Amino acid sequence: MDRASRPAAAPRPEAVASAENARLLARFDEHLAARPARTREAYRRDVAVLAALAGERPLTALARAELARHLATLHGRGLSGRSLARMLSAWRCLYRFVLDRGRGLDADPTAGLKPPKSARRLPSALSPDEASRLVEIAGDDPLAMRDRAILELAYSSGLRLSELASLDVARVDFAGGEARVIGKGAKERVVPVGRAALDAIRTWLAARAAIARPGETAMFVGRGGGRLSTRSIEQRVAAWAVKQGLGRHVHPHMLRHSFASHVLQSSGDLRAVQEMLGHASIASTQVYTHLDFQALAKVYDAAHPRAKKRSADGGK
Repeated sequence: MDRASRPAAAPRPEAVASAENARLLARFDEHLAARPARTREAYRRDVAVLAALAGERPLTALARAELARHLATLHGRGLSGRSLARMLSAWRCLYRFVLDRGRGLDADPTAGLKPPKSARRLPSALSPDEASRLVEIAGDDPLAMRDRAILELAYSSGLRLSELASLDVARVDFAGGEARVIGKGAKERVVPVGRAALDAIRTWLAARAAIARPGETAMFVGRGGGRLSTRSIEQRVAAWAVKQGLGRHVHPHMLRHSFASHVLQSSGDLRAVQEMLGHASIASTQVYTHLDFQALAKVYDAAHPRAKKRSADGGK
């Protein structure tokens, strides 16, 4: 690892804090001795940042408003909401340590503090052409047949990685074109399975009979005949994305995103997509409306005469 790619070392408390704060941080560091090394290092670094912001002011004298101001300062320096949430967690741990020992603190000044919200990251999805290219696996190798069935089912039904791995043969209804899957919270739901996925599963089941161990119920099995792990499914999806020339990393959840985005773009039925994905709240599904809007915005900018006019006028 070169010097530029190494993570920055945690600042030493005594290098950034007043003498009083340095003593407190040293005691806190001893308190963290039983924590995993990475956690201890992260907490040391994050409370050292607070000590540096406090300067000569004792950490035990900081009020909630001051801590909020320090968070705002860090946010202004470019730290994300996620980074600040991690940092605030370390600060809370420090003040719990002080409170538990009854050393000059009557109440937790971090109580009620919340970090700024991070901008919500939109899920990455394949284009319909990319999805079609990914699942078009040729050949009569049994494991290639299995992998095509996995990819077709993931894209056809929007299954989670855990749902793919835990699926049993008996839970696919070929006559009805559906599958029963166990989702989050051990909740069962019925999902539609498209014709292409059903055909791929049928082809795989013919080959599976010679691979699966006697009595194995799993739909997808490995070379040894046992249930395929989630990690193995991830690896197979990523490997096929390379072989099929997609030019980017693909993971099973991307196929779930692609399913949701493409169905929503075609149907506009948010509630139906929510039910198929197994989302408890429609708020989780609404993120796909943003994906849809992005696609529509590109079409608008490329085709609408007023959009072209606006671009030519520099937005005037």
